[in-house]
Amino acid sequence: MTNLYFVRHAHSVYTPDELTRPLSEQGLNDAKKVTEFLKDLSVEYVISSPYKRAVQTVEGIAAYIGGQLFILEDFRERLLSGMPVDDFQAAIERVWDDTSFAWDGGESNAAAQKRGVEAMLQVLSSYPGKNVVIGTHGNLLVLIMNAFDQSYGFEFWKQLAMPDIYKLSFEGTKLMEVKRIWS
Repeated sequence: MTNLYFVRHAHSVYTPDELTRPLSEQGLNDAKKVTEFLKDLSVEYVISSPYKRAVQTVEGIAAYIGGQLFILEDFRERLLSGMPVDDFQAAIERVWDDTSFAWDGGESNAAAQKRGVEAMLQVLSSYPGKNVVIGTHGNLLVLIMNAFDQSYGFEFWKQLAMPDIYKLSFEGTKLMEVKRIWS
């Protein structure tokens, strides 16, 4: 059984630069709690989105296990639009309503989901039978889960916490169980 612990990043300070947006003070405190929580789960590998807020959320568990934190570009958050949107709520609802729709310069749900699932399959083939932490983002996490069960959608995404942790257990590439383990 391969266990993937998907960690949605903790609260971040909003900046327009997605790549370098850091965690807030609350987010940094929560990242320490994430590390403490994950210590007892026999984590063997830690992978993260390249975005600073995701890295900061899981770098503590990588340090704890004495392992390297591997960056996997395809676990980055989906790009909603190439330009700032006037109404984020309406813009995000639109891409969930029509999975093939993309705002100018942005990524459709279908494209982001394909990217995320391919990254996850890469992890499953590289670390069979292992316990792997993956630092990522809410929208991408739900899109990956949605590929296996369409009940994970927009309404589910809206209720995610920052941070949040979901354990996805696989036999090969077959999803056996999804469990929220963060409380």
